[in-house]
Amino acid sequence: MDMWFDRMTPDGSETRLQRSLIPEVPVAIEINGLGYAVMMATPTDLEDFATGFVAAERLGAAVDVESHQAEQGVVLRVTLADPSTVIERVRHRTTDSSCGLCGIDNLEAALRPLPMVEAESMASSAAIFRAAEALRDHQPLSRETGAAHAAALCSADGEIRLVREDVGRHNAFDKLVGAMARQGLGWDGGFALISARCSFELVEKAVLAGCPLLAAISAPTALAAERARAAGLRLAALVRPDAMLRLVP
Repeated sequence: MDMWFDRMTPDGSETRLQRSLIPEVPVAIEINGLGYAVMMATPTDLEDFATGFVAAERLGAAVDVESHQAEQGVVLRVTLADPSTVIERVRHRTTDSSCGLCGIDNLEAALRPLPMVEAESMASSAAIFRAAEALRDHQPLSRETGAAHAAALCSADGEIRLVREDVGRHNAFDKLVGAMARQGLGWDGGFALISARCSFELVEKAVLAGCPLLAAISAPTALAAERARAAGLRLAALVRPDAMLRLVP
């Protein structure tokens, strides 16, 4: 969507210009016929999103996703591989695009134990720098709107293999994991690169996806670093052209 804005500068000058804005719509997720969550997301790669979302929610694998356009958004109807899966909790309210925990109503659900990461990444620091330098070229939505996060699958030598974008950083990662599952791709000694702040929810999603190394353009939170270390997830943060931070195990 394009809209007109007045560009204001400190010297008082004004220029009218047109800007592209990133779409953000309610996406209702139904699982095995049960309404589970309503997420605010960018309506692209939604089958990937649903596949990655149910995996991150620890509900198992999705075997089918049907997308239906509704008057005010999109409905995703997900069928799980195991039809006997019991949905023990439902996100009780709309989750905005910046939040991965809205609708979870107790601390135990928010901080569930994580498995240990068994996979290993063969990526060097040089590979991480290479991927970070190339990421911008794989973010068309961000270049157009300036408002999209990206999550990328990177090879061990730093080549970007797959990227997904969304207005929400959690959604972008879910889309990436879902796309990998639907295309039969693995980490193969590589790593994930994200354009956003490294919150603990992203660490959790990476661990549950079996990711051996998570690299972030921004800084991690204290809880993200603690959870990564406890689960054996290698973590690189504040990845910039001149330096990055590597979490000491």
